[in-house]
Amino acid sequence: MTAKTRTGFETLAQASLSPQEQLMKVKKDHHTFLIGLPREISLQENRICLTPDAIALLVNHGHEIWVETKAGLGSKFTDKQYSEAGAKIVYSPQEVYKADIILKIEPPTLAEMELFKPGQILISALQLGHLQKTFIDALLQKRVTSLAWEFIEDKVGGMPIIRSMSEIAGSTVMLIAAEYLSSIHDGKGIILGGITGVPPTKVVIIGSGTVAEYAARAALSLGAEIQVFDNHLYKLRRIKHTLGHQFYTSTIDTITLGDSLMTADVVIGALRAEKGKARHVVSEEMVSRMKANSLIIDLSIDQGGCIATSEITTHAKPIFRKYDVIHYCVPNVASRVAHTATTALSNIFTPTILRAAEEGGVEQMIFTHKWFMKGVYTYKGGLTNETVARKFGIKFKNIELLMAARI
Repeated sequence: MTAKTRTGFETLAQASLSPQEQLMKVKKDHHTFLIGLPREISLQENRICLTPDAIALLVNHGHEIWVETKAGLGSKFTDKQYSEAGAKIVYSPQEVYKADIILKIEPPTLAEMELFKPGQILISALQLGHLQKTFIDALLQKRVTSLAWEFIEDKVGGMPIIRSMSEIAGSTVMLIAAEYLSSIHDGKGIILGGITGVPPTKVVIIGSGTVAEYAARAALSLGAEIQVFDNHLYKLRRIKHTLGHQFYTSTIDTITLGDSLMTADVVIGALRAEKGKARHVVSEEMVSRMKANSLIIDLSIDQGGCIATSEITTHAKPIFRKYDVIHYCVPNVASRVAHTATTALSNIFTPTILRAAEEGGVEQMIFTHKWFMKGVYTYKGGLTNETVARKFGIKFKNIELLMAARI
């Protein structure tokens, strides 16, 4: 067919409607982070946020990790292991705090706060029960964006880090109880649990969350008699259903709880503070009527405690006596099993960091995922957490309004 006899459709198709090659859109490179892991200096903290294996994975994704020398020793990870994983070992706090993101366990001390620079990101615990206004003022003055890992949620509204550390604390608490009930520590000299012909140990658990669940499971497996108190009936039903056992449960009634404490061998405080406010549900009078050499373990102490006679202790000096009742009030119980706790934390932080890199940075992660946003309590010089604001009577900015302003 000659050009003169071609139809108009044929000419049009050849001229403009034939398929044209076009380059595919290439996804932009992932954002990379410079993350610093300082050595913990407060409260005999032994944990660190990332294992060497996690760091190897992050380095392979292009991230740079600085680890302060000996930061992992408490968790039985050496500088050599971190170095071989691709981390840079730095030899002073001044160096590690030059990183863009500081990832640590305990909140920084005021001395450490002096090393921060404007625009840095801090991810650590906040510990509302012992929070001082001077700490918040320092963060605001430095214009640091801070996230509390105990506030960070997952997509279904759970708190993965809190749950993980609570599982460890609940599982560990019965080992602590067995230790201090023994004659070696001048306890009651009884076995934790029960054997043939001997009445079982009586364990009273105040609270019915994750800590209580794991503590109760461990106590039941040893043969102890347990009683669980909480003011939320749905939680009491849930813990009975989860454990699949029949045991005594009750709301927190002063008379009923007081009577139970008088015959208890072990009392575990596992009541989580609500809206940042600790509640002393066990009065000093109740403690004074407990049996001599009985044991109180207040796992709520990092939030202020739920037992009136509780005072913070340390791993070096973990107990004290009051009314001849042994008190164990160490706030970082998970640090007793630091290797396990570090692995658990690392398993949560690593995918979160990788996800933030895919989103384009921590700030983008904050404003695209509400579950992550909930961890933010200071943002570029402004306080964004209502609970902290009410605690100190200062103004705060709603982070969701800041998000709306960015859109």
